[in-house]
Amino acid sequence: MNIGEIRNVNGRLTGSIATRTIDLPRIGLRKVESQSDRAPVYEILALNVARRWVQIGALWEAFSKKTGEAFLAGSVDDPGLPEPLPVAMFPTEDGGFTIAWRRETVRAEFGGGFGTSQRSYDQRSEGGFGESTAGTDGALMGAGAGADDGEDLPF
Repeated sequence: MNIGEIRNVNGRLTGSIATRTIDLPRIGLRKVESQSDRAPVYEILALNVARRWVQIGALWEAFSKKTGEAFLAGSVDDPGLPEPLPVAMFPTEDGGFTIAWRRETVRAEFGGGFGTSQRSYDQRSEGGFGESTAGTDGALMGAGAGADDGEDLPF
């Protein structure tokens, strides 16, 4: 899912990231100068409430297993976040990047523990999504079928 963009404006890579719970209206990428092949390519910086630039992440060069296409991968982190936000940045024609959010672990509803399953998406498809929770009449069966918390769901 795309959550932001970086544009090359006068040689500076700046942009924004926005999700339902995160709003970073001013971020920038700063090139890392290092001789180490393990060093990140860029640091991710954000403008804080005091209008100072602070580092909130880093990006390394990665390659698509299927196409070999290069992109940047890393994470955004801050003490105010419950956990790091993994991101991938894909180059655009204007020299910037599209920012996509990515989930590194398989979610609990797909057969793993809450955010702890290390199975790949390819392995997950072998077993499908498990047994149906719908009866022959379409009514919910199994865990949660009898729950009535009085909350009216919009779906």
